[in-house]
Amino acid sequence: MRIRPISPDLLVDELTGRLADAAIRAATAGPARLRVAVDGAPAAGADGLAAALVDPLRARGRPVLHIRATDFLRPASLRFELGRTNPDSYYENWVDEAGLRREVLEPAGPGGSGRLLPSLWDADADRASRARYVDLPPGGVVLVSGALLLGGGLPFDVTVHLELTPAALRRRTEPAQEWALPAFDRYAEEVVPASFADVVVRADDPRRPALVEPDGDD
Repeated sequence: MRIRPISPDLLVDELTGRLADAAIRAATAGPARLRVAVDGAPAAGADGLAAALVDPLRARGRPVLHIRATDFLRPASLRFELGRTNPDSYYENWVDEAGLRREVLEPAGPGGSGRLLPSLWDADADRASRARYVDLPPGGVVLVSGALLLGGGLPFDVTVHLELTPAALRRRTEPAQEWALPAFDRYAEEVVPASFADVVVRADDPRRPALVEPDGDD
């Protein structure tokens, strides 16, 4: 593998180009929308990277909807059944994958209606978010950002994984969230997202990201 350092701005530019081209191909073959996972621990900044892609993709004529996995959490009674700081529960039970599939990924996929729900659950109020559905036309891009998104069979067309070394993960995780570190260790060991994601970004230093590429890739 080859590690290619890249600036944050150039990373956004390069990802924008890749996703815009992939969205055109999806619309031609489907017609469908492009379903993109931007996966990474909170310390890696997946939400921020996905948000940074929205305006450049729109500037290229791609309708875009950014969805955060934290808006598709399960109710507190289910998330906290084993306590508020249980890493196994965080790994297995926090994200409502069925809701994300039903309300976002399947409607955005081939033959889908394009009628997507931007959020399902307000975790702070612990109630349904009452969001209104949004129509995403063919050729559009839905960016789903968050942690632990890969390996569960969710139907993404393009997967981007922000990789942190164990030391960087521990250094950059806020003290109040350190209880979740075993979940990310388990994810790295059991799922190994960097081994199959379409795009892998080393994100140890947010100011100096790097793309992980096969040897000889131009």
